[in-house]
Amino acid sequence: MQATLKSAKPRRKPSWSDFQRRYAPYIFISPFFILFFAFGLFPILFNAFLSFHQWQPGTGLGDMKFVGLRNYTDNLTDPTFWLSLKNTAILALMSGLPQHLIAIPLAFAIQGGLRRMQNLVTAVYFLPYITSIVAISVIFFTLFSWQYGVINSVLNALHGLPLIGALFPAEKINWLGEKEYVQSAVAMVVVWRYTGWNMLLYLSGLQAIPRELYEAASVDGATRAQQFRYITLPLLRPIMFIAVTLSLIGGLQLFEEPFILTNGSGGAGQAGLTTVMYMYRTYASYSDAGVAAAMSWLLFIVIGVLTLVNNRAFGRSGLAGRD
Repeated sequence: MQATLKSAKPRRKPSWSDFQRRYAPYIFISPFFILFFAFGLFPILFNAFLSFHQWQPGTGLGDMKFVGLRNYTDNLTDPTFWLSLKNTAILALMSGLPQHLIAIPLAFAIQGGLRRMQNLVTAVYFLPYITSIVAISVIFFTLFSWQYGVINSVLNALHGLPLIGALFPAEKINWLGEKEYVQSAVAMVVVWRYTGWNMLLYLSGLQAIPRELYEAASVDGATRAQQFRYITLPLLRPIMFIAVTLSLIGGLQLFEEPFILTNGSGGAGQAGLTTVMYMYRTYASYSDAGVAAAMSWLLFIVIGVLTLVNNRAFGRSGLAGRD
């Protein structure tokens, strides 16, 4: 026993290099977790905590009062909340559906017929997505001007043409001043901005489809339309799911475009008031942070449910039929 103890080597004291090898990786990744907890996780948890309290931001944290589910019931019994949710759903549909109906054929045309100019055309269509939304909305606010807007001038000029002139209005349209046209104006801005982004997604999906499939279909006598229907659309289903999901989430969180175009008022008849706009108004104008926080979680539930429905639609019974 004593011989064994004598032969055993004493444990080496950990050195600085050992400390570096053990803890350096954690130190290097710690900034991400610190920023995530400070600016990601903490705001979410605080917002959830705030949704059960009555609080005015200017009074300090000490004036918080627990009210349970009252903030949620106040939202669910508020007609303006349901109006904003209805407007949001209409705008999401009006702006989301045309994006994909335009982006898919456009990506197919660029991939098939404009291969030499693909980079240039893609950059042109993608440019609105990376342009400042404030600048875009201000420009469209000018284009939609009732008296001097370019859009009304073009429509009036088209009305004067023979044969097709009857298809266009004879009088100027008050795009942002009449309830019937506010949502159409907002939807046009959103479509113009995000069509290029969706086109880029679909173009990347098209480039991943093997060319041999199209060549084999051509040998079998398939037309371009048949190739698009039976090859392109089924193989684009994963990209479609991503693109539609992003459009769905973005459409239900719509804020900048209607806020700037309507000067934050929601437009005539509150037709341009979205849920996020009403949430901002509840917090900034009414100083009711608890109700605004509860509204955000209600919107989160709506987005989550619709995302699950979209997942089911593109899962087993998507565009390509049942697996």
